[in-house]
Amino acid sequence: MNIYLLLEQAISSDEIALKEELTLQCLGYCTKNEMKSVDFVPRVFETPSYASKCRIVDPRELPARKEFDTNEGLATLIHAIAHIEYSAIDLALDAVYRFPDMPVSYKIDWLEVAHDEIRHYKMLNELLEEVGYRYGDFPVHCGLFDAAQHTAGSVLDRMAIVPRYYEASGLDVNPQIIRKLENKKKNPVVSKLIDALNLIYDEEIIHVHKGDKWFKYLCSEKGLDESVYFEILEHYRLLSKHRPHINVDARKEAGFTCDEILKLGAKQCQ
Repeated sequence: MNIYLLLEQAISSDEIALKEELTLQCLGYCTKNEMKSVDFVPRVFETPSYASKCRIVDPRELPARKEFDTNEGLATLIHAIAHIEYSAIDLALDAVYRFPDMPVSYKIDWLEVAHDEIRHYKMLNELLEEVGYRYGDFPVHCGLFDAAQHTAGSVLDRMAIVPRYYEASGLDVNPQIIRKLENKKKNPVVSKLIDALNLIYDEEIIHVHKGDKWFKYLCSEKGLDESVYFEILEHYRLLSKHRPHINVDARKEAGFTCDEILKLGAKQCQ
């Protein structure tokens, strides 16, 4: 089986059922077979797979988030999170597809992440439909797709930027969203959304930890100090981004050191 052809098809497709089927095929193959090197040049994807479903706009053009008291307001929140999870599916698949020389355990890790993200998206999409909307009803930005494009030439940069920056930032934000929803959980959809966010939060810690593991593996392989993380963030102009809240406990669980957490802006870390 040439998993790279399957992965290319999965990344290109806008059908979640097909992404799931192909992801599971690749995962099953990788867990049972030694991976041989292949003569393979990964394709450059010009547009994200969701471009056929969603209107892509500059982040500054996204409509202001509405209150969650109406179905539309709630739908905008669910849609925004569903879009992140959809984007994360393709990012995890691309991490396998684009860096074929990485060990088979790396491939298994990111195929498992992709399968988790598919489950997350499907949960959120069901809630979106429950309030009368569907994925694509609101405009989206392609920030995560752009991050994948920018890090396509370096697996070290990919591990630093995607799991250790963007996904880790999700760990900071997720509990704050849950807190804002708590006083509205009499609404059955809000209650289900809180449950979904709690599950996503727990599994995203695992995803960030996998990124942390492979970032440190690559640093060791290349003889680099792990402080190169901050050089990479600086290179991508992410180091100076404002972080109003750092989730110290979640980041520590995911593999960040207190030195890193403090440098990212936390006031204390023990």
